[in-house]
Amino acid sequence: EKIRIEIISLCITESRIASDETIQQLFVECRLYNFLEEETPLSLPKPTSGQRIHYNYSNVIHVDKANNRARREYLKSMLLKPDLHTDSLRFTVVSDPPEDEQDLECEDIGFAYVSLREIFQKQRDIIEQDIDVFDSQDDSAVIGKLKVTVEALHVLRAVYEECKDD
Repeated sequence: EKIRIEIISLCITESRIASDETIQQLFVECRLYNFLEEETPLSLPKPTSGQRIHYNYSNVIHVDKANNRARREYLKSMLLKPDLHTDSLRFTVVSDPPEDEQDLECEDIGFAYVSLREIFQKQRDIIEQDIDVFDSQDDSAVIGKLKVTVEALHVLRAVYEECKDD
């Protein structure tokens, strides 16, 4: 009765991000619709081009009936109403200001998405897969790859069976 998310690693491809010296430390945030926002506990030094930084961060989103009914209802509505644009987990790559410049704000530099509906349609979890990170200033530009695992198929099937029973 849970969705398991793992943020494994990040690489930055040639882009404005690689050459921007104000961007030094990066962390990754993960959000499920309006419910949950989690972030990697560490921000890591920005990788040079072609290198990866490894977060190896794992998190579980509980969607059991007893304690997390709202999240479960959200999953049901997402499976039943394919017009929703909210069927994705959103990963945000965030620039963390350096220690000596704490007056600077954290800045979102890129976004990556995993569609839960697609996991259900393909009947396949995403295991250690690279997904594109799109530039926050130009969503047609890919600035890197985020390697993630999203295990949600089991709970999506269970929720779908409940839908049929309702």
